[in-house]
Amino acid sequence: MTSAATGYGSPPNPDIDVDIEKKASLSRAVDVGFVRLTLALAGFAGIILIWVILQTTEAALPAIQQFGLGFLVTARWNPVENIYGVLPQIYGSLVTSLVALIFAIPLGIGTAIFLTEGFAPKWVTEPISFAIELIVATPSVVLGLWGIFVLIPAVRPIFRAINQTLGWIPFLGGPAPRGPSLLIVAVVLGIMISPIIISITRSTLESLPRSLKEGALALGATRWETLLTVMIPAGLSGIVSSIMLALGRALGETMVAAMLSGNANRINISLMQPGSTITALIASQFGEAGRLQVSALMYAGVVLMVLTLLVNIVAEIIIRKFQNLEQ
Repeated sequence: MTSAATGYGSPPNPDIDVDIEKKASLSRAVDVGFVRLTLALAGFAGIILIWVILQTTEAALPAIQQFGLGFLVTARWNPVENIYGVLPQIYGSLVTSLVALIFAIPLGIGTAIFLTEGFAPKWVTEPISFAIELIVATPSVVLGLWGIFVLIPAVRPIFRAINQTLGWIPFLGGPAPRGPSLLIVAVVLGIMISPIIISITRSTLESLPRSLKEGALALGATRWETLLTVMIPAGLSGIVSSIMLALGRALGETMVAAMLSGNANRINISLMQPGSTITALIASQFGEAGRLQVSALMYAGVVLMVLTLLVNIVAEIIIRKFQNLEQ
């Protein structure tokens, strides 16, 4: 008795098999095409990056040949005498970025925890999330203007009080602060980069398995013990990634540094005094620069790229270390 007569099955249908095979072939072709397209785009991005590096280095060659590594340890920038050095700018870039992280890390991680771990009411979560996105979308030149016309007048009395009471500390000493300074730059940079830390840390905490939190609470841990000893260590690699990405963003910021640093070509140990950064130097002098000065500015750009590359390398090492610890 055949399967058709018993009703327990049906004879194979060649048309259905052909349709299934065609759909499978089409799906494989789409997958292969997508992989090749993404590979081509990634390669194209790498080619553009290499091209930018080579072009910048080529433009900087005259200054590299004339000044050598002394360019990195010279504190003078004199276009009249063709003497160029970026030591004050390297110092200003590193100091403002690190101080910005001091502001942004507790603000960013604290806000991410507040939004993801049930501390914030639902009616508060949406406005805060919208405000974070608004900060990201705000042009840096607008933040620079806000720093000039709002932040500096607002914090000037506070900075003067700090300077008078804690002026014996080298980082807070010097003449009474009046306007642009490295500390103002650091504060605005901290506001700018905090959304990066908030977004990535929030995504990291939300992606952790719920069993981690539920298991810790079931064992008798309090909410804060669960957060500090389980959740944050489990997501530490993502948190460190957000911090390093924010540091790279702070190092490369141009308009805020150019508008709020004071563009003083000297090393001030005090953060309350004017200074300069590499990006501010390039933005402020490129328009009227001569041939050798343009080459020196390109050399400064190469230095900034090397600093950013070192930050990325250190970030990758730290992230892999924490990932190994988590495993």
